[in-house]
Amino acid sequence: MVMSELGKPLIFFGGLLVVFGLVLVVAGRAHLPIGRLPGDIAYRGKHTTVYFPIVTSIVLSIVLSLVLYLISRFSR
Repeated sequence: MVMSELGKPLIFFGGLLVVFGLVLVVAGRAHLPIGRLPGDIAYRGKHTTVYFPIVTSIVLSIVLSLVLYLISRFSR
């Protein structure tokens, strides 16, 4: 495998990570409830706190699936 063939997917996924990071930063500053949606479970014990972001995971999965579907649909 030629190095340039390996570099292209790495650049793509790196750019995707940068975009995802920017979305999270903007969402945090806009006070969007990512990770605090109704249905997310938060257990607060005496000395511990455990979060189970179930609904957030489902919503992010649906959005990511839709985005990847649209990308694959328009890249043909």
